[in-house]
Amino acid sequence: MTHGVRSPSPDFLAFWRERHVCTLTTTRPDGSPHVTPVGVTYDPVAGVARVIANKNSRKVANILAASAGTGAEEGARAGGGGGARVAVCQVQGRRWSTLEGRATVRTEPEAVADAESRYAERYERTPTPNPDRVVIEIEVNRTLGRG
Repeated sequence: MTHGVRSPSPDFLAFWRERHVCTLTTTRPDGSPHVTPVGVTYDPVAGVARVIANKNSRKVANILAASAGTGAEEGARAGGGGGARVAVCQVQGRRWSTLEGRATVRTEPEAVADAESRYAERYERTPTPNPDRVVIEIEVNRTLGRG
């Protein structure tokens, strides 16, 4: 079932506020999928999902490789269609939800601090300090789920 990106149901929003391990799916340069467990926060007002990550991780490398040479990072930040196609998903029993969109990597200290704060609120723990931390921001354009 499709849900409104910026006007999801209360049940859908509640599910994205509960503490769940999620998965992030990116595409490797050879086109194969890379799926990894992550923590995700979702801001339906902005239509943005956020994942904190190490700048040297495979998921970040995949996003940067998909965005390379296209000006995609700048386009996505400005509201354009740039960035790498990704999906984040969470499952609990028969309930599931997927957020799809274009991802960019943010390195600005204020963006990282904001994402860490959102993570701490959802997952009820402060992330371990990491000077190599970046934020994967996903401009969500499709939401799916059952629950």
